[in-house]
Amino acid sequence: MICWNIGPGKLVLEQGDLTLFTGDAIVNAANSRLAGGGGVDGAIHAAAGPELMAACQEIVRAKGYVPPGRAVVTPGFGLAARLVIHAVGPVWQDGRSSEKELLALAFSESLRLARENGVKTVAFPAISCGAYGYPMEAAAYVALGALASGLRQGQVAEAHLVLSSAEVLEIWTAAAETLFGKGKSE
Repeated sequence: MICWNIGPGKLVLEQGDLTLFTGDAIVNAANSRLAGGGGVDGAIHAAAGPELMAACQEIVRAKGYVPPGRAVVTPGFGLAARLVIHAVGPVWQDGRSSEKELLALAFSESLRLARENGVKTVAFPAISCGAYGYPMEAAAYVALGALASGLRQGQVAEAHLVLSSAEVLEIWTAAAETLFGKGKSE
C-alpha cells in the first residue's frame, strides 16, 4: 500500500480484490446497460448478490442507459462497502475520440456522487483498462489527475485504487510518483 497526502485527503494505491474493500463505497467499471459482465463488473455483481442486478435493472428502466463518463449509485447489498458507484468509462478507439475527457469525467462523477452520498472512503478499479482497451499508463495519468482534483476539493477523505496485479500496481505507482513525488508505504 502506497499513500500520498493530497490537499485534505489521501490517495492510496494497493493491490487486491476490490470486492473485499471495507470502506464506504466501491466503484464498479460498469457498462452502459448496467448489465454485469466480466472482470471487475462481474466480480462485483457476483459478490453483491442478485439484488444488485435488480437495482441496476430498475435504474435502466427508469433513466435509460448510462452514457460513458457518467455514474449512478446503488446499495452494496452483499458487499462490505455500503454503496456501489457504477461508472461507465469510454471504450478506447484511437485516443482522439474524447476518451481522455470521458475517463476523467467517469472518475470525477464518481467522486461527486460519493460526496453527495456521505462517502468518506471510496475505492476504484482501473476503469476502462480491461475489456474497453484503454492503455494502462495513459489511463493512470488521467485517473490520478481527476482523483487528485477531487481530493484537493475535499470530495472524499480517502480515494483508493485497488489494482489487480503487481504489474498494474507498478504502472500506476510510477505515474503517481511522476505526478505527486515519492509516496509513503503503509
